[in-house]
Amino acid sequence: MKILVLNGSPKRDKSDTMHMTRSFLNGMDDIENNEVHRIDVIDKKIEYCTGCFACMKNGGKCMHSDDMHDILKEILRSDVLLFSFPLYGYGMPAPLKALMDRTLPLGSMSMQKVGERYEHVAQADFSHLRYVMICGCGFPNSKNNFEGMIKQFELMFPNDNTIITVPESPMFNAPEAAEVTGPFLEVMRQAGREYARDGKIEAETMKKLSTPMIPEEVYAQIVNGNS
Repeated sequence: MKILVLNGSPKRDKSDTMHMTRSFLNGMDDIENNEVHRIDVIDKKIEYCTGCFACMKNGGKCMHSDDMHDILKEILRSDVLLFSFPLYGYGMPAPLKALMDRTLPLGSMSMQKVGERYEHVAQADFSHLRYVMICGCGFPNSKNNFEGMIKQFELMFPNDNTIITVPESPMFNAPEAAEVTGPFLEVMRQAGREYARDGKIEAETMKKLSTPMIPEEVYAQIVNGNS
Protein backbone atom coordinates (compact mmCIF):
# COMPACT_ATOMS: atom_id res chain seq x y z
CA MET A 1 0.00 0.00 0.00
CA LYS A 2 1.28 3.46 -0.90
CA ILE A 3 0.84 5.95 1.94
CA LEU A 4 1.55 9.64 1.48
CA VAL A 5 2.02 11.47 4.78
CA LEU A 6 1.44 15.22 4.58
CA ASN A 7 3.14 16.60 7.69
CA GLY A 8 1.65 20.02 8.25
CA SER A 9 3.73 20.88 11.31
CA PRO A 10 6.49 23.49 10.83
CA LYS A 11 8.44 21.52 13.45
CA ARG A 12 8.96 18.75 10.90
CA ASP A 13 10.23 15.57 12.58
CA LYS A 14 9.95 17.12 16.05
CA SER A 15 6.22 17.65 15.70
CA ASP A 16 4.18 16.50 18.69
CA THR A 17 1.66 14.96 16.31
CA MET A 18 4.31 13.04 14.35
CA HIS A 19 4.94 10.87 17.42
CA MET A 20 1.39 9.59 17.07
CA THR A 21 1.65 9.29 13.29
CA ARG A 22 4.80 7.18 13.51
CA SER A 23 3.10 4.79 15.95
CA PHE A 24 0.05 4.56 13.68
CA LEU A 25 2.25 3.75 10.68
CA ASN A 26 4.20 1.18 12.71
CA GLY A 27 0.90 -0.49 13.48
CA MET A 28 0.01 -0.59 9.80
CA ASP A 29 3.40 -2.15 9.06
CA ASP A 30 2.65 -4.85 11.65
CA ILE A 31 -0.07 -6.08 9.26
CA GLU A 32 1.61 -5.56 5.88
CA ASN A 33 4.60 -3.86 4.31
CA ASN A 34 3.72 -0.38 3.13
CA GLU A 35 5.47 2.15 0.95
CA VAL A 36 5.46 5.37 2.96
CA HIS A 37 6.59 8.78 1.76
CA ARG A 38 6.42 11.80 4.03
CA ILE A 39 6.28 15.37 2.83
CA ASP A 40 7.15 18.12 5.31
CA VAL A 41 4.92 20.75 3.75
CA ILE A 42 6.86 23.65 5.28
CA ASP A 43 9.86 22.73 3.08
CA LYS A 44 7.94 22.81 -0.21
CA LYS A 45 7.49 25.78 -2.49
CA ILE A 46 3.72 26.15 -2.68
CA GLU A 47 2.32 29.45 -3.91
CA TYR A 48 -1.06 30.63 -2.70
CA CYS A 49 -4.07 29.88 -4.87
CA THR A 50 -5.26 33.11 -6.52
CA GLY A 51 -8.72 31.78 -7.40
CA CYS A 52 -8.24 32.42 -11.11
CA PHE A 53 -9.74 28.97 -11.91
CA ALA A 54 -7.45 28.56 -14.92
CA CYS A 55 -6.61 25.04 -13.71
CA MET A 56 -10.28 24.07 -13.73
CA LYS A 57 -10.74 25.25 -17.30
CA ASN A 58 -7.62 23.95 -19.04
CA GLY A 59 -7.30 20.35 -17.92
CA GLY A 60 -5.63 20.94 -14.57
CA LYS A 61 -2.71 23.20 -15.51
CA CYS A 62 -2.03 25.76 -12.78
CA MET A 63 -0.64 29.22 -13.47
CA HIS A 64 2.02 28.64 -10.79
CA SER A 65 5.16 26.63 -11.47
CA ASP A 66 6.17 25.18 -8.12
CA ASP A 67 6.24 21.92 -6.13
CA MET A 68 2.48 21.36 -6.27
CA HIS A 69 2.71 19.85 -9.74
CA ASP A 70 4.71 16.89 -8.43
CA ILE A 71 2.71 16.68 -5.19
CA LEU A 72 -0.54 16.31 -7.13
CA LYS A 73 1.03 13.48 -9.14
CA GLU A 74 2.08 11.72 -5.96
CA ILE A 75 -1.36 12.17 -4.41
CA LEU A 76 -2.95 10.40 -7.36
CA ARG A 77 -0.41 7.56 -7.17
CA SER A 78 -1.14 6.94 -3.48
CA ASP A 79 -3.66 4.68 -1.79
CA VAL A 80 -3.89 6.57 1.51
CA LEU A 81 -3.40 10.26 2.26
CA LEU A 82 -2.46 10.72 5.91
CA PHE A 83 -2.68 14.30 7.13
CA SER A 84 -0.61 14.80 10.30
CA PHE A 85 -0.73 18.25 11.86
CA PRO A 86 -1.27 20.27 15.04
CA LEU A 87 -4.35 22.41 15.51
CA TYR A 88 -3.58 26.05 14.65
CA GLY A 89 -6.33 28.61 15.19
CA TYR A 90 -8.85 25.73 15.35
CA GLY A 91 -7.78 24.65 11.85
CA MET A 92 -4.75 23.40 9.95
CA PRO A 93 -1.39 25.24 9.76
CA ALA A 94 -1.13 27.76 6.90
CA PRO A 95 1.37 25.78 4.73
CA LEU A 96 -0.94 22.75 4.72
CA LYS A 97 -3.97 24.92 4.00
CA ALA A 98 -2.12 26.40 1.03
CA LEU A 99 -1.49 22.87 -0.24
CA MET A 100 -5.15 21.97 0.14
CA ASP A 101 -6.23 25.10 -1.74
CA ARG A 102 -3.92 24.13 -4.58
CA THR A 103 -5.64 20.76 -5.10
CA LEU A 104 -8.17 22.73 -7.16
CA PRO A 105 -6.74 21.31 -10.44
CA LEU A 106 -8.18 17.91 -9.50
CA GLY A 107 -11.67 19.30 -10.16
CA SER A 108 -13.38 21.09 -13.03
CA MET A 109 -15.74 24.06 -13.15
CA SER A 110 -18.66 21.70 -13.86
CA MET A 111 -20.79 20.78 -10.88
CA GLN A 112 -22.99 17.84 -9.98
CA LYS A 113 -25.38 17.25 -7.12
CA VAL A 114 -24.24 14.57 -4.67
CA GLY A 115 -26.75 13.97 -1.92
CA GLU A 116 -27.79 17.36 -0.56
CA ARG A 117 -24.88 19.39 -1.91
CA TYR A 118 -23.07 20.19 -5.15
CA GLU A 119 -19.53 19.10 -5.90
CA HIS A 120 -17.11 19.86 -8.72
CA VAL A 121 -16.81 17.11 -11.32
CA ALA A 122 -13.35 15.54 -11.10
CA GLN A 123 -10.68 16.04 -13.75
CA ALA A 124 -8.67 13.13 -12.34
CA ASP A 125 -9.52 9.75 -10.85
CA PHE A 126 -8.95 9.80 -7.09
CA SER A 127 -11.84 7.49 -6.21
CA HIS A 128 -9.36 4.90 -4.90
CA LEU A 129 -7.98 7.20 -2.21
CA ARG A 130 -8.62 6.86 1.51
CA TYR A 131 -8.03 9.70 3.94
CA VAL A 132 -6.71 9.79 7.50
CA MET A 133 -6.41 12.85 9.73
CA ILE A 134 -4.26 12.74 12.87
CA CYS A 135 -4.46 16.06 14.68
CA GLY A 136 -3.17 17.03 18.10
CA CYS A 137 -3.74 20.11 20.21
CA GLY A 138 -2.26 21.58 23.37
CA PHE A 139 -5.52 21.96 25.26
CA PRO A 140 -6.48 19.57 28.09
CA ASN A 141 -9.51 18.15 26.28
CA SER A 142 -11.18 17.95 22.88
CA LYS A 143 -14.36 19.88 23.66
CA ASN A 144 -14.96 22.96 21.49
CA ASN A 145 -11.51 22.66 19.94
CA PHE A 146 -11.47 20.16 17.06
CA GLU A 147 -15.05 20.52 15.81
CA GLY A 148 -14.30 23.06 13.06
CA MET A 149 -11.37 21.07 11.69
CA ILE A 150 -13.33 17.83 11.80
CA LYS A 151 -16.17 19.36 9.82
CA GLN A 152 -13.78 20.81 7.23
CA PHE A 153 -12.07 17.43 6.76
CA GLU A 154 -15.41 15.67 6.40
CA LEU A 155 -16.51 18.17 3.76
CA MET A 156 -13.23 17.89 1.87
CA PHE A 157 -13.22 14.09 2.02
CA PRO A 158 -16.78 12.83 2.52
CA ASN A 159 -15.89 9.24 1.64
CA ASP A 160 -13.45 6.87 3.35
CA ASN A 161 -12.25 9.33 6.00
CA THR A 162 -10.81 8.39 9.38
CA ILE A 163 -10.29 11.14 11.95
CA ILE A 164 -8.16 10.94 15.10
CA THR A 165 -7.96 13.98 17.39
CA VAL A 166 -5.81 14.00 20.52
CA PRO A 167 -5.59 16.66 23.26
CA GLU A 168 -2.52 17.15 25.48
CA SER A 169 -0.25 16.31 22.53
CA PRO A 170 2.76 18.41 23.71
CA MET A 171 3.33 15.64 26.25
CA PHE A 172 4.77 13.47 23.46
CA ASN A 173 7.86 15.68 23.38
CA ALA A 174 8.26 15.60 27.17
CA PRO A 175 10.51 12.66 28.23
CA GLU A 176 9.21 12.89 31.81
CA ALA A 177 5.71 12.04 30.53
CA ALA A 178 6.77 8.68 29.05
CA GLU A 179 4.86 6.79 31.74
CA VAL A 180 1.57 7.92 30.18
CA THR A 181 2.58 8.68 26.60
CA GLY A 182 4.14 5.25 26.08
CA PRO A 183 0.88 3.32 26.69
CA PHE A 184 -1.03 5.86 24.60
CA LEU A 185 1.32 5.36 21.65
CA GLU A 186 0.72 1.63 21.94
CA VAL A 187 -3.00 2.31 21.53
CA MET A 188 -2.18 4.40 18.49
CA ARG A 189 -0.18 1.49 17.10
CA GLN A 190 -3.18 -0.77 17.69
CA ALA A 191 -5.29 1.74 15.76
CA GLY A 192 -2.85 1.42 12.85
CA ARG A 193 -3.18 -2.35 12.92
CA GLU A 194 -6.97 -2.15 12.87
CA TYR A 195 -6.95 0.37 10.04
CA ALA A 196 -4.59 -1.75 7.92
CA ARG A 197 -6.62 -4.89 8.60
CA ASP A 198 -10.20 -3.59 8.44
CA GLY A 199 -10.02 -0.13 6.86
CA LYS A 200 -11.41 1.37 10.07
CA ILE A 201 -10.63 1.75 13.77
CA GLU A 202 -12.72 -0.01 16.38
CA ALA A 203 -14.97 2.15 18.56
CA GLU A 204 -13.25 1.10 21.80
CA THR A 205 -9.84 2.07 20.39
CA MET A 206 -11.17 5.45 19.22
CA LYS A 207 -12.58 6.06 22.69
CA LYS A 208 -9.15 5.43 24.24
CA LEU A 209 -7.50 7.79 21.74
CA SER A 210 -9.89 10.64 22.58
CA THR A 211 -9.43 10.27 26.35
CA PRO A 212 -6.93 12.69 27.95
CA MET A 213 -3.76 10.95 29.13
CA ILE A 214 -3.80 12.72 32.51
CA PRO A 215 -6.62 14.60 34.27
CA GLU A 216 -7.47 17.88 32.57
CA GLU A 217 -6.88 19.96 35.70
CA VAL A 218 -3.45 18.41 36.30
CA TYR A 219 -2.39 19.04 32.70
CA ALA A 220 -3.55 22.67 32.84
CA GLN A 221 -1.66 23.23 36.11
CA ILE A 222 1.54 21.80 34.61
CA VAL A 223 1.27 23.98 31.50
CA ASN A 224 0.45 27.10 33.50
CA GLY A 225 3.30 26.41 35.88
CA ASN A 226 5.78 26.19 32.99
CA SER A 227 4.49 29.31 31.22
